[in-house]
Amino acid sequence: MKTGTLRAFVFDAYGTLFDVMSVEARAEALAPGQGAALARAWRAKQLETTWLASLMVSPGYRRPDFAAVTAMALDYAVASLALPLDAAEQAALIAEYLRLAPYADASSALDALAPMPRWILSNGTRSMLDPLVAGSALAGRVDRIVSVDEVDVYKPSPRVYALAADQLGIAPSAIGFVSANGWDAAGAKSCGLRAFWINRSGAPVERHAPAPDWIVGSLAEVAAIAAMH
Repeated sequence: MKTGTLRAFVFDAYGTLFDVMSVEARAEALAPGQGAALARAWRAKQLETTWLASLMVSPGYRRPDFAAVTAMALDYAVASLALPLDAAEQAALIAEYLRLAPYADASSALDALAPMPRWILSNGTRSMLDPLVAGSALAGRVDRIVSVDEVDVYKPSPRVYALAADQLGIAPSAIGFVSANGWDAAGAKSCGLRAFWINRSGAPVERHAPAPDWIVGSLAEVAAIAAMH
């Protein structure tokens, strides 16, 4: 399979371009000896809440945005670990989402993919994503940021992936979708996008959906594949 038919690249933000585990240092400072456990529990509950919230949408339940989900998930994780973190300390942790560290190869990978459009398609709100990108080394390297708030549902809803094709004005098969979340890559692939899964942890492929087009270990490999074709 060649990338020559690809006309644009769309990236997940959290966990793909930006390291969500970079909150661990602040978590460790606030909860010594528990920073890693708190970071992991927070992220797991954050994702779980997005899936549950999407399923629960009804006249009696409105989907909370990702800022609210992030706060809820942290509060749950703190309680689950019985940590004595007050509201101010939790707010300090949440603020870390505005300055997550980009992965070391993110800037060079985005540079290598120019002049093709390089977009972000994320669960995050624009009020979270805009300052995150602007304050990072990725500023000027991301051409557009699209939030799931435009369709009021979280990934992996097909409505989210359709945003990329609709707004780019090209066929899904001409879009390279890049995510470090296996379930996200699976969702994109099932909607016709060409999926790159950044499998940094060596996890098994998801069983509920088609396998991604490419399984790689880094963002640098995405750029390398694109350069070969």
